[in-house]
Amino acid sequence: MSLSILSSKALALQEPIIKEYSIMFISKACKKPSRATKTSSGAGLAFACFLASAFDPSPLQDFCVAINDPTDAVFVNGKFCKDPKLAVADDFFFSGLNKPGNTNNRVGSNVTTVNVDQIPGLNTLGISLVRIDYAPYGENPPHTHPRGTEILVVVQGTLYVGFVTSNPENRLITKILYPGDVFLFPIGLIHFQYNLGNTPAVAFAGLSSQNAGVITIANAVFGSNPPINLDVLTKAFQLDKNVVTHLQSIF
Repeated sequence: MSLSILSSKALALQEPIIKEYSIMFISKACKKPSRATKTSSGAGLAFACFLASAFDPSPLQDFCVAINDPTDAVFVNGKFCKDPKLAVADDFFFSGLNKPGNTNNRVGSNVTTVNVDQIPGLNTLGISLVRIDYAPYGENPPHTHPRGTEILVVVQGTLYVGFVTSNPENRLITKILYPGDVFLFPIGLIHFQYNLGNTPAVAFAGLSSQNAGVITIANAVFGSNPPINLDVLTKAFQLDKNVVTHLQSIF
């Protein structure tokens, strides 16, 4: 492989990092300009601020189909990209969202995920999809998506949904949804869905990330590996140590 190709690939790897730090620097300068900035370089900073606010993070290619083989490929968003000329229809296809998920579990719900791991063509495109099945009185327990906003539509059943705002307010915002209703869960906020009916419910949700991630609160806190120190959880939740020990044994 020639030196020029290696240099191009190295630059491609560094470009997102360079952009991120450039935006951080410009953002700080725009928020609180110095006295010198206001006089000598005010026009330049104004132009920089305009560029920062107009920055479009869209990919600079039609698509970047994810592959696991690093040979002669570029690493983008956690995946290696296939040569676009080798892309096929199956790289952009998934089948099975018409099939109900198995809700025979402790919480009575099942999430069928369609992200970059199922559709390689989603890589760099910033979007994914899930189907959520709920048993009667089942729930998708409190959780958060660290990398994506979620928009959910109910197609069957009646759901009680909500999210909690960040500290210090911790305000609970809830709604009862019926078929055809849509609800939004902002990125990073703890949210949930609960089936109010005695029949199964189904919802579909889009997420603003090819891999939004999920952190189920109870599993993360009481089921971490290795376990969080008992004293930490006892103090944090103001619970008896025996209660915390029992919760850790469940998760």
